[in-house]
Amino acid sequence: MISVIVPCFNEEEAIPLFFAEMEKVKRKVSHGFEYIFINDGSKDRTLEVLRELARDNDFVRYISFSRNFGKEAALYAGLQAAKGELVTVMDVDLQDPPELLPQMVEMIETTDIDCVGTRRADRKGEPLIRNLFAKAFYHLINRISETEMVDGARDYRLMTRQMVDAVLELTEHNRFSKGLFSWVGFKTEYISFENQERIAGKTSWSFWELFNYSIDGIVNFSDVPLNIASFVGAFSCIASGIAMLFIIVRALIFGDPTSGWPSLVTIILFIGGVQLLCIGIIGKYIGKIFMETKKRPVYIVKETEKKLEQ
Repeated sequence: MISVIVPCFNEEEAIPLFFAEMEKVKRKVSHGFEYIFINDGSKDRTLEVLRELARDNDFVRYISFSRNFGKEAALYAGLQAAKGELVTVMDVDLQDPPELLPQMVEMIETTDIDCVGTRRADRKGEPLIRNLFAKAFYHLINRISETEMVDGARDYRLMTRQMVDAVLELTEHNRFSKGLFSWVGFKTEYISFENQERIAGKTSWSFWELFNYSIDGIVNFSDVPLNIASFVGAFSCIASGIAMLFIIVRALIFGDPTSGWPSLVTIILFIGGVQLLCIGIIGKYIGKIFMETKKRPVYIVKETEKKLEQ
């Protein structure tokens, strides 16, 4: 059986269209399907649509959160609920082409790979600034992290049960799935496809949210920012010591005290800025530690399809 995990946030329009397309693909694959939709605290009629789907189809399941916990929590909940020997993660907006699924199944069944991932061949249609920042992120993370992340890789992938179980062993609260999928290892091949437009609705990812998400990815998979903070602090300390020694020697030899408050204020502001930058970097890591030590659940379930059976 193939488990299809589908996170949803305000996707009442896209769900029926996605389900119809997947049912067409289902006929091309000689496997049973189960759909696991995760309602991530939607404010529209997403939950009502999922209830109707589950009532009409016994292979459709859903998990509804008590509030919005984010896509990472939705992915984790779906992986925990999946029962299939093969598990795929897909976006409901059809930006992840369902027609690739038969090819992905064939690749896993005819080779020794554990995962078939997908990546966009380009970012056609996306804003230029977002495109530039995305490329910069992948270039940076692959330079400072031991975990390789493929540029343009999507969450859309087909995994074996063994790989899914390995991912589920990573119970951390601060999750970055693209990194986790790479970190657990296992042999992975990628399929490229042209960038697709959303079939309906609007994206919930703003530029600022994507930027924060990229920062989380860097913090979760690299300690290089901490090393940079240490290096900058040490460099500032040495530079300040040299400057201080120079001023003292000049005053002793030439009797010329340091003049001009603008230069003094500039130096103070520079050193203060460096200190705040380093404290901010350290604070980001401490904040992650703080969230992990609380041991809060990654998500809270309010309702599942089992409610319909009662």
